[in-house]
Amino acid sequence: MRTDKNYFGVMLDMSRNGVMKVEAVKKFADIIASMGYNMIQLYTEDTFSVKNEPCFGYMRGGYTVDEIREIDSYCAEKGVELIPCIQTLAHLNCIFKWKEYEEINDVKDILLIGSERTYTLIENIFATVAESFTSRRINIGMDEAQMVGLGKYLEKNGYKNRFEILHYHLKRVLDIAGKYGFKPMMWSDMFFRLNSNGNYYSDSVEITDEMKKSVPKNVDLIYWDYYNSERRIYDNMIDGHKELCENVWFAGGAWTWAGFAPFNQFAQKNMLPAMQACREKGIKNIFITLWGDNGKECSFFSVLPTLYYIKKVYDGETDIEKIKQGFKALTGEEYDAFMALDLPNKICGNFDSGATNPCKYVFYADLFNNFTDSALPDGGDADYRKFKSILKKAGKNSEFKYIFDCLESLCDVLSCKYGLGMKIRNAYGKRDKSELRELTDRVGTVIKKVRKFYTAFKNLWFTENKACGFDVQDIRIGGLIQRLGSCRERLEKYLGGEIDLIEELETNYISEKEKYFLCINNWAYCVTANSL
Repeated sequence: MRTDKNYFGVMLDMSRNGVMKVEAVKKFADIIASMGYNMIQLYTEDTFSVKNEPCFGYMRGGYTVDEIREIDSYCAEKGVELIPCIQTLAHLNCIFKWKEYEEINDVKDILLIGSERTYTLIENIFATVAESFTSRRINIGMDEAQMVGLGKYLEKNGYKNRFEILHYHLKRVLDIAGKYGFKPMMWSDMFFRLNSNGNYYSDSVEITDEMKKSVPKNVDLIYWDYYNSERRIYDNMIDGHKELCENVWFAGGAWTWAGFAPFNQFAQKNMLPAMQACREKGIKNIFITLWGDNGKECSFFSVLPTLYYIKKVYDGETDIEKIKQGFKALTGEEYDAFMALDLPNKICGNFDSGATNPCKYVFYADLFNNFTDSALPDGGDADYRKFKSILKKAGKNSEFKYIFDCLESLCDVLSCKYGLGMKIRNAYGKRDKSELRELTDRVGTVIKKVRKFYTAFKNLWFTENKACGFDVQDIRIGGLIQRLGSCRERLEKYLGGEIDLIEELETNYISEKEKYFLCINNWAYCVTANSL
């Protein structure tokens, strides 16, 4: 397998509970190959079977060796190289649920550097990957391990320079990679974070001698950036990376990881200067990440126009009308129809504030402990009613109608639930029982609409993903239905005189002075101020 060609690809996150079915990955490969992409990185933290490690990925629905081989072979037929994308330092929190791996947990989701059991695990991973994938490119991860060396490692060894710790571990991993014939790449952020108090992006990148010494010659660095819209950031970061590494990769983002709806517009806004910088500065290896943070609620197919847009921009085409026409000709899908999938987060003129995700935190907001409702501007309910109709029309003739159906149903829920908790609190505060009765009836309507959304979301999930991981959605959406019913029951008891008060609504409420939108993607933060 060649390791000297140039790549333009995607990374598919299979580690946030949603593991795509083999057939869904094949379909994705078909589409991106037609767009000119030639690589898929399969991001698997612990969602694949590993030889001699029966607890690794236990009950996570991961890929078997045979499944990866099937995907690998199919992708190769389409001119798409399937590259393993693993973790060899952090982002392995799920394995630490099992006693087998307790001894090699440094802190949080980080492996214990220096333990021989850590390197036995890593070697078993490489041995399995070598049997599963044809490619000898590999992404070894090592990102976002800011606490490395500050947990069990610190207890065992005392404080040590963390550049030295990272360098030691990286050398061990690269030795194992070399043993199996792999050419590794890794996320670059740890080299920058350890040098700048945890920061990664900067207008002025300072590359120290210590940083240079920490980057081995036999690993490529990946500069990842999904957040910035200023060209100068990309220019400076690319220049800084080139001081550290001869072969720099760039990883952008298509924004599939902040709730049920995609952020096509936001991704395109940020990736335009990114692709222009990469093109002008000679970055030849690029891939676009499709993460599934906090449960993979968003379909990866929902960002197809963004993937097409990014490739065209890198190739030098920026005329949006030509891009739209090309997308239609290639996929048979309407570009603007897919862009409408962004709408659940675009209420009240919220088009330019970045990746704020009211469609998730409004959906899960508690009716009595509704600490996010106070920040909501007026008018979102009317927008959701309008968006429901737009999405119904937009998805009518789409091959991906099930995605449109899901978000249409979500808008139907939110048209009724938007700000409902605050309305209940205000009516209760005024002791307006007439209004409370109307709002209590609305809670019943919301429950019915949530049940319909559950059916639509379940259809989306099982169309694209394996069954494992949907238990989390059952718990979340089922818990929402149960909690809505519980709140309705207590409202009815209050209205009927069976109870004198509703304790949560007696709390002195800290309301926001300004109306604005938030980005709260962690379900546990959305649903309650209490500990989960």
